[in-house]
Amino acid sequence: FAVAICFSCVAARAGTPVGRFFRKPPVVTAVVVYIVFVGLAYNLLLRYLWTPSGYRAVLNECLHTVVPFLSAMYWVLFVPRFHLTVHKTLLWLIYPLGYLCVTLWRGSTSDFYPYPFIDVGELGYPHVLLNASLLVVAFLVLMAVFIALNHRRPH
Repeated sequence: FAVAICFSCVAARAGTPVGRFFRKPPVVTAVVVYIVFVGLAYNLLLRYLWTPSGYRAVLNECLHTVVPFLSAMYWVLFVPRFHLTVHKTLLWLIYPLGYLCVTLWRGSTSDFYPYPFIDVGELGYPHVLLNASLLVVAFLVLMAVFIALNHRRPH
């Protein structure tokens, strides 16, 4: 959802306050980090748990492979170098941590967990919290990669 909003604002050169926000290089970068993380997590952890067919296979591949790749390529080719503070990078954690909290809360009320590595019913909270911590560390590493790449770009 964030990718659709962000890149729609970029494509439309939206001049509204929301459009200007989503066109800022640090915001575009955060959104690209999110979707690249989704692509990596899906392809490394989830790909073989479900084998869709037909149009679902096409949509699934677009969502989890094509969109992350194209987003990363857009970032490499078109997002200019920008100044980044620690505060701004910590704000990037709001979305994934919020998503995790909502997913765990929703699972606790419905007993449905969309990913096997955070299924509290099967694994219990200690194991799920360990898995979630590992995912947060992986996300931080991916953030660090993008920050390092941004820092090494020419002015």
